[in-house]
Amino acid sequence: MKIKLHLTLLLLSLFLLPQNFFGQGDLMIMPKRLVFDGSQRSQEINLANTGSDTAVYAVSFVNYNMTESGSFEQVETPTEGQRFAEGFLRYFPRQITLAPNEAQTIRVQLTRTGNLEQGEYRSHMYFRAVEEQTALGTEEDAESEGISINIKTVFGISIPIIIQQGESTTQLDITNIQFEKDAETPQLSLVLNRSGNMSVYGNIKVDHVSPKGKTTEIGMVKGVSVYTPNAKRNFSFELRNAGEVDLSQGKLEVSYFEEDGKTLAKKEYEL
Repeated sequence: MKIKLHLTLLLLSLFLLPQNFFGQGDLMIMPKRLVFDGSQRSQEINLANTGSDTAVYAVSFVNYNMTESGSFEQVETPTEGQRFAEGFLRYFPRQITLAPNEAQTIRVQLTRTGNLEQGEYRSHMYFRAVEEQTALGTEEDAESEGISINIKTVFGISIPIIIQQGESTTQLDITNIQFEKDAETPQLSLVLNRSGNMSVYGNIKVDHVSPKGKTTEIGMVKGVSVYTPNAKRNFSFELRNAGEVDLSQGKLEVSYFEEDGKTLAKKEYEL
């Protein structure tokens, strides 16, 4: 008796990358995040297939908690102080088919927001590749027996969609700065401390200030967030331009600023 067993393993890959656009597999997404802050009721997400094959993506919402290390854990119910946005958003279409080099937009609209409480609401729009299904019992299958394992990788990518209601009371502070200058590439570690009713999203910059007052940028990381309800995030990164200065003297100025240039926090570290 011939036995043919097909086992498909679906490997889910989720990427949240600090870029001006997201790209995973052959799917490119712009922008990397949507924020409804009261000035707009509708926004668009642009998708493009950069591959050579037609691709199908299912669109849905997922919800995440951010850990203190900056990683994400999927949750079904909000934790204390967390609010999901998906109940106040609608979007179309819910599945897209993109031919090679084809682009399409998804429209996201606010709905039922008349009685929203002050604060922030966040969910993540998730784009999951839909694999074509192959029928069982084909002529090719009939010539073999035993167990066949067919491993397919299903890629996914998500972007945060945030609703901000009312005035922000959020503040940020930088603490616990630690500097490892003896590493192959000098590295800086710190803690971002967030308080208030909304998340923060911005860039971290490190300047070296010489004893004579010369300022040189030696490190920059873009797209660093601390989402509600988190009170802090541990963060570390390499100072790739540190070789241009003398790290045995002077000081480091560490600043966190939003995309519009507004500085939320700044601290000095004496060398």
